Amino acid sequence: MKPRWIRVIALVPLALLLCAAASENTGGKTVYVIPIREEISTPLTYLVRRGVKQAIEAKADLLLLDMATNGGRLDSTEEIISSLNQFKGQTATYVNQKAFSAGAFISVATQKIFMAPQSVIGAAAPILMSPGGGIEKMPDTVEAKMTSGVRALVRTSAEKNGYNTAVIEAMIDRNREVRIDGEVLNEKGQILTLTNLEAEKEHGNPPKPLLSSGTVDSLDAVLGRLGFTGAKVVRIEPTGAEQLATWLTAIGPLLLLAGIIGTYIEMKTPGFGLPGIVGIVSFALYFLGGYVAGLSGLEWTVVFVIGLALFILELFVFTGTLLIGFVGAGLMLAALVMAMVDVYPGMPMVPAFGLVRESLFNVLLTIAAAIIVMILLSRYLLKTPLFTRLVAQGASGTRSAARIVQTQSTMLGELGVALSTLRPGGKAQFGQKFVDVITQGDLIERGAKVRIVGFSGSDAVVEKIQETVEFR
Repeated sequence: MKPRWIRVIALVPLALLLCAAASENTGGKTVYVIPIREEISTPLTYLVRRGVKQAIEAKADLLLLDMATNGGRLDSTEEIISSLNQFKGQTATYVNQKAFSAGAFISVATQKIFMAPQSVIGAAAPILMSPGGGIEKMPDTVEAKMTSGVRALVRTSAEKNGYNTAVIEAMIDRNREVRIDGEVLNEKGQILTLTNLEAEKEHGNPPKPLLSSGTVDSLDAVLGRLGFTGAKVVRIEPTGAEQLATWLTAIGPLLLLAGIIGTYIEMKTPGFGLPGIVGIVSFALYFLGGYVAGLSGLEWTVVFVIGLALFILELFVFTGTLLIGFVGAGLMLAALVMAMVDVYPGMPMVPAFGLVRESLFNVLLTIAAAIIVMILLSRYLLKTPLFTRLVAQGASGTRSAARIVQTQSTMLGELGVALSTLRPGGKAQFGQKFVDVITQGDLIERGAKVRIVGFSGSDAVVEKIQETVEFR
């Protein structure tokens, strides 16, 4: 009788063959399923974007939409279609009850459409929603313009995926008649809506389904029809954070403004207090919004922190070097912009300008607003009760605004040296003290001797000492 270890070794090739057979049976294929449910709106775009990016990173073979919707916003529909176009594998939609309006547009953006028994698709004419939630009648010119734009959008997807464009346009334009093989499928004045049986009916020569590739009972049946039986299926589920991301991205510029102003006030007051907390929380929520919305990864948060660290080193350690400060500021700006840019796996590390244009404009506009606010704060903050409370909190009650004013008065007339070129702001050294200074508008070169002549907020106002040469 053979020893046990010999029998175990003999079973290894058999186990490997069985694993290979199983792998060959499934082909090692992966399917990502994304639900399209309820109203098509901003949170759904975040869900789809997240699912598409995960599918691309996983190199999935099939992206399958599980569709049951009455439609929704056109702008959200465009974003979803744009996300779907980023996926280079096979795509399909399972109309699991209904695909009305925007749902029909999204279905056509996939390569194949399957429908459940007693399901419907169509009725995709654009409508105008009133502020109260009702439906308003659009003026004829507006309706014609909207219909033309929507037809062009959906026709592009239909042509790309091989659907009958006349059928798709009849779902949008009530003035469109559809006639195939002498049979009128949609009369002029009607918006086309198809049942699952009508959508799979074949027309033409050679015969071709009108829209649907067939009626199936379940998602598993769809996978079977597409050759993905036994494939690994990953279902993208809503987390609830998508709604949070909707609000965070909507107030993104305000969060960015609060972060900049909070950080500025914190740097101008002693200790660490409420402004610093507001700044940190605001920046954290700004990056969280982009992350949850599926726009950016956590790597841009890390880039921002590195940039901020370099900027602080420039201000307090390597004063006057400029290079470290410029690099830090550049990293922070890049992180703030890229946090709201929709970049997909496989795209170049440096995206095209068209992708970053809107985010760059918003960030620069917010920074400009923050600079205006900081100028006003530097001029008036010291004179307000708010500054007194901030200083008292930041210094844990050990210093008061009055004490700061007294300290500043004793510094009037002190002589020092500019540690950086003052344009007009910068830093100067007075004895053992390093002080934030500004000039009265003049440019003072680094290393020049300066005198404190006043204060603007917490910044010392300095003038250059004119050295004279005497002959005796």
